[in-house]
Amino acid sequence: MSYSFDRGTHSVYSLRYHLILVVKYRRKVFLDDKIIDELKTRTRKISEGFGIEVISQETDKDHTHILFKATPKTDLVKYINSLKGGTSNAIRHRFPEIKKKLYGNAFWSSSYCLITTGEVTLDQLKKYVESQGEK
Repeated sequence: MSYSFDRGTHSVYSLRYHLILVVKYRRKVFLDDKIIDELKTRTRKISEGFGIEVISQETDKDHTHILFKATPKTDLVKYINSLKGGTSNAIRHRFPEIKKKLYGNAFWSSSYCLITTGEVTLDQLKKYVESQGEK
């Protein structure tokens, strides 16, 4: 089994996540490339401040998928809340016409989906762990 590890002072790790953020009430706001570019630019800037590397980000009309690398010290809840607030404020400020598509002052849904990802499947990892007892 082979991993691509990141390194800290006293640790090695591989922490990759898949984050899905949905626009409140699934309003279709990501129809303009300029809005999408603003979202991606803000996402990268906010992420850098948390020591997070965005591997990939794409949008559909009403949501975005972000694949990113974090460190063991990353406060994921603080990061996600900062990301939601920062991107929402920037987009609404730069594109005031978007407010017509939103419900009230809300941009993102209050919930989100965060999934850990791995470089191997869960079945592969389970077999590896179970094989450690065999001699």
